[in-house]
Amino acid sequence: MSLWLAALLGLVQGLTEFIPVSSSAHLRIVPALLHKPDAGAAFTAIIQLGSLAAVIAYFWKDLVDVALAMFRAPGTPEGKMPWFLVIGTVPLAVVGLLLKKHVEGDLRSLYITASMLIGFGIVIWAIDHFTSGRASYRPLAEITLQDVILIGLAQSLALVPGVSRSGGTICMALLLGFARTDAARFSFLLSIPAIAGSGAYEAFKTLREFGPGPIPQLLVGTGVAAISSYAAIAWLMRFLTSHHFTGFAIYRIVCGIALLGALAVGWLTPL
Repeated sequence: MSLWLAALLGLVQGLTEFIPVSSSAHLRIVPALLHKPDAGAAFTAIIQLGSLAAVIAYFWKDLVDVALAMFRAPGTPEGKMPWFLVIGTVPLAVVGLLLKKHVEGDLRSLYITASMLIGFGIVIWAIDHFTSGRASYRPLAEITLQDVILIGLAQSLALVPGVSRSGGTICMALLLGFARTDAARFSFLLSIPAIAGSGAYEAFKTLREFGPGPIPQLLVGTGVAAISSYAAIAWLMRFLTSHHFTGFAIYRIVCGIALLGALAVGWLTPL
């Protein structure tokens, strides 16, 4: 992979990881449009470490507070949060291991990506519409173990390109009664163990298999992803204070239909 393509994919990763449009779908589509080989699930997982760095940097104060609370006041909502983040990641890890062959293979078909963009776009619109206008919302301090497991199960759907990890987790949190900004905040925090685990594993496996050869591309992609992810997080947290998800839903549906059209006329190949 050339360095310019690695930088482009890092930019795409950063801009789409935390908004509900599916970064994995865009990382699958962009190389196809450029008639380049699929970068693969491993490359995607590794450059997501840049997004991890952005989350840690943006929510640094929150992370310090919950880390201190875990030892000083383990029974409080803040003290339980680190354990909730780990527990919420378990469904993703289990499903990822069970379906690893499919995640790296047939589930990367552009037909599946297009279908998920459209289908989950409709789901996002419906949930956002259904949960809007509530008289009151649950504070994030009231999150329970059952909530965390349900949000974790929603996160595991993101193994299919086109679903969106942030979209799945935020939508589940909305259904559970949380406000958009709190839903997004928990979604971003929940991404930390998920991204760290998959990224570190894929980086170790890739370097063991290919040696130092891909390091320049991985560093470029990861660095660009970090910068663009931070900008995307800051923008989205402001955006959600006064906007709905309708625009994202429309974008997903339009992209999915356009992708199906490109496949139908032979401009793109499914795999």
